[in-house]
Amino acid sequence: MNNIPNVKVGILSKSALEFTLYGQYKYLDTTLKGIHKAWFDAGEIIFDGKPCKEVLLEPIDPENCHFGLNDVTIGVNFHWQRTERQCFKGSLMLLCENSAITAINIINIEEYLLSVISSEMSATSSLEFLKAHAVISRSWLVAQIKKKANIAIKHDETVANSDEELIKWYDREDHKNFDVCADDHCQRYQGINRESTDAVRQAIDATRGEVLMYDGELCDTRFSKCCGGVYELFENCWEPVHHDYLEARRDGVDENNFPDLTKEENAAHWIMSYPKAYCNTNDKNILTQVLNNYDQETSDFYRWKIEYTQEQISQLIKERSGIDFGQIIDLQPIARGTSGRLYKMKIVGSKRSLIIGKELEIRRTLSKSHLYSSAFIVERHNISDNGIPQKFVLRGAGWGHGVGLCQIGAAVMGEKGYSYRQILFHYFKNATITKLYDRL
Repeated sequence: MNNIPNVKVGILSKSALEFTLYGQYKYLDTTLKGIHKAWFDAGEIIFDGKPCKEVLLEPIDPENCHFGLNDVTIGVNFHWQRTERQCFKGSLMLLCENSAITAINIINIEEYLLSVISSEMSATSSLEFLKAHAVISRSWLVAQIKKKANIAIKHDETVANSDEELIKWYDREDHKNFDVCADDHCQRYQGINRESTDAVRQAIDATRGEVLMYDGELCDTRFSKCCGGVYELFENCWEPVHHDYLEARRDGVDENNFPDLTKEENAAHWIMSYPKAYCNTNDKNILTQVLNNYDQETSDFYRWKIEYTQEQISQLIKERSGIDFGQIIDLQPIARGTSGRLYKMKIVGSKRSLIIGKELEIRRTLSKSHLYSSAFIVERHNISDNGIPQKFVLRGAGWGHGVGLCQIGAAVMGEKGYSYRQILFHYFKNATITKLYDRL
């Protein structure tokens, strides 16, 4: 692969949208700029007063053109969800999709990464950490594009569905008309709003075309905010496929020194303590480098606590699962992964019981947005004579799925003087760095 490929990024879908073209854009045989509106009507896009199935607006001078979109939602279903006006370089494509118009940004991967690296964290992070993140973001993206080209489109996967068990995992192959979306579901991509430092561009340029590979294949380079001290295995979060480069390790100097957190007693002790790890830090200088302003609205990440009354948790689980369990009697651990994260949990109610999983389904069910992680233990308080607790306390560890690179841990490593290669090989064991391309 000699030339830098393009990526199609889904930004938003709405029945009507307004956008602004800054600079001149080519549309068919005309040149457009300024404010434009489009809306969905009877299976077609109404644009400039004419019905069409697709609109492609290409910048005449790509370096000096960009477009703005109103009311872009970020952090969908997370506690920081909000809308922003965002601006993007590259081309703008409008497509009819699911009774709405989907706005898609077509841009080359290196330009895309300039925004991703600044959107996923603060653009003031250390250079070596930014380089490491550039490589994993590029690797994951190219791997997803290749994977998408080789498989039929899939949606939310149900691996077990019966009266006793409902096990789901959620992944990224459900985008039909574009490669990735612009939110946490894939990688945060918030346009030129987030391209804020020379260090980001330096990190992208220094690693241009570099990807992680293992045994001749692109690595599936997942990442999360905080592993909680030990990495999770891929197969405990997504499809049942093991990747040798994604191993259970302690996020610290002594990588092999960690307990078997699949055992309940060990997991409980681990979660209730604050063991040493790179991601166990309260250094505000490091955290402000890693966390964007809305991420900093969460102060707890390495260890956290959530409390629910009986009424709150019963109503929450009913709303989020669509199942009436009655009053919640217990949340029982059934299976834990290598980081202590639950990938199977039994909800015991006064009306019915059900085992649910995997980790994201558990997090979705126990929070109005997403629980920080599924590495938690459950305390039941004020149990009545009929065995119904009046209060549940969840004590947990980590933020996110815990697979692959731990962003806070990697940031600490960068501050300690580790190179980006050392950071990458700490999280992706026995992987190699390969340059796929080097020029436009």
